[in-house]
Parts: sequence; C-alpha cells; structure tokens
Amino acid sequence: MLRSLGQRPVTGSGEDPRVAELRTAVSRLRRQLAALPAEFPDKAIAEDELASLAAMTVTGAPEIPRLQRSLLLIAGAIGSVSALSRGLSDVRNAVELFGDQRGQGNPPR
Repeated sequence: MLRSLGQRPVTGSGEDPRVAELRTAVSRLRRQLAALPAEFPDKAIAEDELASLAAMTVTGAPEIPRLQRSLLLIAGAIGSVSALSRGLSDVRNAVELFGDQRGQGNPPR
C-alpha cells in the first residue's frame, strides 16, 4: 500500500489506496498554495482545479481523463512557482497511480 510518511493505513476501510494518496497530495498542495504569500495570475485556476480533485476523492471513483485534465491545468497554473514544485510532483505521482497516461489502460477494479 502506498502511503506518505506519518500516515497509517486504515484497516478494513475498503478505500482504494490510490484515492487516499490523491486526497493526501491534493490536500497538502492546497495548504501550500493557500500559505503562499505571493499572488499570481493563475492562482484561482489552480485553486479551482484542486477543489475539483478533492471533490473527486470523496466519491471514491475519479474519472481518469478528468484527473489528467485537472493535473495539466494545475501544472500550467503553478508550474513556474518553485515553492510548489514538490506538492505538484506529489499530485502528479498520485494521479499516475490511476493508470498509464500513455494509453496502456487502467488497472482492473
């Protein structure tokens, strides 16, 4: 099971560990973005897409094309903000857990 430091798996929760990883990464990046003192033109776009990703983790079955689209919009909006690069990388890695973005398919459920 994939997990970040300091997190314990929830035994018997039945939750997809990929969803938990995505939720954690999105939450962390949202906090980092909110704490960033600088304003930049596309901050609202990043905030909106992170909110969309967070909402997708509530249902437990995110749509992969939508995940990828949100990731691209977030990366475009904050990709040049070096203070957010680690958080963005974590979100990208979490999205990649849902399937190969090159079209090899998704893991069976």
